[in-house]
Amino acid sequence: MSLRATARIVAAADGSLPVLESSGPFALRRTRSTGASTRVTVVGAMSAPLGGDELALEARAEDGAHLTVDAAAATVALPGRTPGPARYDVRLSAGMDAVLRWLPEPLISARGSDLRARTTVELAAGARLVLREEQILGRHGEEPGTLASRLTVTRAGRPLLDQELAYGPGAPGGWDGPAVLAGRRAVGQLLVVAPEFEAKPAEVELLGDGAVVAPLAGPAVLVSAVAADALSLRRTLDAALAALVPF
Repeated sequence: MSLRATARIVAAADGSLPVLESSGPFALRRTRSTGASTRVTVVGAMSAPLGGDELALEARAEDGAHLTVDAAAATVALPGRTPGPARYDVRLSAGMDAVLRWLPEPLISARGSDLRARTTVELAAGARLVLREEQILGRHGEEPGTLASRLTVTRAGRPLLDQELAYGPGAPGGWDGPAVLAGRRAVGQLLVVAPEFEAKPAEVELLGDGAVVAPLAGPAVLVSAVAADALSLRRTLDAALAALVPF
């Protein structure tokens, strides 16, 4: 039997959490943070997503709020008894002068799984965002499942970024070829949106042989990376995070 669940987080400017609603596999816990940010950690309460599941996680930083959302462990997409793909939607929003940091652990696409992941972000004009995504294609020594993901970001009602990625069986041909992954199994990106980039946009830069820094109109910067494994990918994105985040 498939699972349907939606968990919700709302952070206020005074550091409170008016909404902290766990559901299904998402157990939400307020955890200790440094600085002014309110921190919520997502703890997996059961194995998910499985085939046929429909899961969603919503997080909003209200005007002036500082919210960091991280996770206690990786999310593993697994095959299930119900036919059809699993769906996992992340819906994020940040108000004026809000800061939202979305820093989950990797999403692992296990062999035989089929997942459609969608992340939608809505930002006010003065909002700041740090968003990290990491996708690991297969557990150690196994082929990946099917994974299709889409990231859509709007700022002040205008499109900032809209991209789709697909890997594994059924994905368009060439996803594992020399022009895309070239046999590597860890894929990630870091998106930073901040008004500071209006006066001083980031510069295009190569980070080693598997990552690139690219400025976006908006103002924002996107780091795209591929690596042999999860550890190498995280090191690359952590270095970019330390260098690029101006707040």
